[in-house]
Amino acid sequence: MLKSCLAIMHREFFYMWRDRNLRYILLIGPVLGLILFYTIYSAQTIKAISTAIVDLDRSGASRELVDQLSNAENLKVAAFPANFAEVEKLLQKGDAIVGIIIPEDFARNTTLGRQTNIAVIIDGSNFIYATNASNAVLTVTRTISAQIGVKALLARGIPLTQAQEAYQSILFRDEGWFNPALNYAYFLLLALALNLWQQFCMLAACMNIIGETGTSSWTQLKALGVSKLQLFVSKSLVHIAAFMVMVLPIYALSFYIFKIPLYCSFWVLFLFTLLFAVSLHSIGTLASSLATSALNATRFGMIIALPSFVLCGYTWPLEVMPHYLQQLVKVLPHTWFFQGLNYLTFKNPGWGFMSHYFLAMSVIALICYGAAAMLTSRS
Repeated sequence: MLKSCLAIMHREFFYMWRDRNLRYILLIGPVLGLILFYTIYSAQTIKAISTAIVDLDRSGASRELVDQLSNAENLKVAAFPANFAEVEKLLQKGDAIVGIIIPEDFARNTTLGRQTNIAVIIDGSNFIYATNASNAVLTVTRTISAQIGVKALLARGIPLTQAQEAYQSILFRDEGWFNPALNYAYFLLLALALNLWQQFCMLAACMNIIGETGTSSWTQLKALGVSKLQLFVSKSLVHIAAFMVMVLPIYALSFYIFKIPLYCSFWVLFLFTLLFAVSLHSIGTLASSLATSALNATRFGMIIALPSFVLCGYTWPLEVMPHYLQQLVKVLPHTWFFQGLNYLTFKNPGWGFMSHYFLAMSVIALICYGAAAMLTSRS
């Protein structure tokens, strides 16, 4: 029996390797995707956000404010339009992301200690730009607001120490944990590459059963006395081994070349990925057992693989999705894998927390393989 299984495994590996297109897709596709994503996100954070400033006051105080905004770390003043209409045109054309309008009575109000409103307009059409721009402007305006407030109190004759204490009695200190620099590449790079990897794996897994039952070799194998269980277990082992070989270059490039943080043991992540590969293969095998042709099997797989990354809660929190959708996506191993991937790489919360992620993917694999075995036994 062992000899027959090894022969089938050798045969399946030979078939996978002989298919040049499949070989290139499985071995080169995910790595090329990782390199492409690294190139895209190599800047890590968005800086030099294009800003337009309208100074309607044209006073010494307003010019000082303009200088402070110009020297802000992540803002780049690109234009000084004369009025609101010109700012609107700049934002419409994409020549500016942020528009800041200093009112005419800015100096007078700040001198008298009155509240003054500075309009800050942010182009929200691009969510990533808008979020970074909002954070950059908030950081600058908090500092400037405190400085202006202190100066106003000094003008009233209040001693410097008391003026400073008035604005520093409550100090909020931002401190980022797990990804202190809020590096977007750390968050997205590995997940995007693994999303490509899982799609290619699904393509291969969907041919597990229909690739045999839809060919003349199926009759020959049955005539040789090869059981269905023996055949598909042997084929599955080759597929899963190939999936894991594919993911190793992705992890090597990510953690050792691109220096993406990894807070858990590599072997814990490897075991977690192996379980995901098994559960992923089980879904592909089930799709293959349901399909009437190789084309239909591929379609079934893509229907699952393509939207799964959007639905898994990695790029958009599950908690804000409709309740029925939150429950529905739990039947997909992608949800458990990509959620768990974020915890393992950034936080490493320990086995007590991660055990139900492992368990969920195990249950999915058992159910899908069991259903596929029942359907195949009747063919």
